[in-house]
Amino acid sequence: MATPNRKATTEATAERQRKIQDDIDTTSGRRHENGGAMQAGARTYPEPPLPEQHQPKPGAEWALDPPPMCDAPYYEGSRKLADKVAIITGGDSGIGRAVAILFAREGADVVISYLSEDRDAKDTAEMVEKEGRRCLMSRGDVRDPAYCAQLVEKTVDTFGRLDVLVNNAAFQVHADAIEDLSTAHFEETIETNLHGLFHMCREAVPHMKTGAAIVNTGSVVGLEGKAQLLDYAITKGGIHAFTKSLASQLLPRGIRVNAVAPGPVWTPLNPSDQPADRIVQFGGSVPMKRPAQPEELAPAYVFLASPHCSSYITGEILPVVGG
Repeated sequence: MATPNRKATTEATAERQRKIQDDIDTTSGRRHENGGAMQAGARTYPEPPLPEQHQPKPGAEWALDPPPMCDAPYYEGSRKLADKVAIITGGDSGIGRAVAILFAREGADVVISYLSEDRDAKDTAEMVEKEGRRCLMSRGDVRDPAYCAQLVEKTVDTFGRLDVLVNNAAFQVHADAIEDLSTAHFEETIETNLHGLFHMCREAVPHMKTGAAIVNTGSVVGLEGKAQLLDYAITKGGIHAFTKSLASQLLPRGIRVNAVAPGPVWTPLNPSDQPADRIVQFGGSVPMKRPAQPEELAPAYVFLASPHCSSYITGEILPVVGG
């Protein structure tokens, strides 16, 4: 049995520990009540709940609510891509649009390849031209090797060179059960995301010289998997493996190959991928509690494309996943 002095001492310690516990319970609860999404950028970004909405494939940026934030008004260019020429597939909207804008701000002429969204493509081209650079629009399907060959040929004929290829075009639709994933659905995802990337790289590489760069769009899904995106996860994991393998192959030729692996990003891909009621909480499950905006991804592509920033980096996957 403890002596009176020892008992008093231990009771005092226990009381002190309970006070610490109470203080944490109080302040922690207050933080949870008031804590929303993390906002660490130059401006405030939308956070869940988002408006219910659904779009037919392939989705339109002009119809999204709220509009994706793509123009990065506080980003100042410093000629990181001066006089370069870049092809961006899926360049009409979402991440592709934001990348096109920042590439132009960094001094590059841009070719945007897109599937069918003429209005979005025209808007993107105008944004690129507003940055003082040229923009060539090309409508086509990257699943078609003939189109990919024509796209590269037209780029070289128009601008005389090809320095950067961004493989960003993708197809994605959630399926809750493997039984719901039809063969047509599976093949559409594989052909768009993997075949398209392969066709573009095969056509582009012969025109690229030392210092050129390929930047692929991977995904956090390719790193971690996702139950409702079996087919998409296969393609994004494949893109990561392809990136590392092609980087090794092109190393002796001085061409770097890297990938960005985004988490949830507010683009037309998502409201055209899931039912309207699921969009309300889109991006809320990541530690930052919100989806990224396209302009938050684009600097990663500038970094990997520019020889001034990443000349010693190849075969890497750069996650931008919100924590």
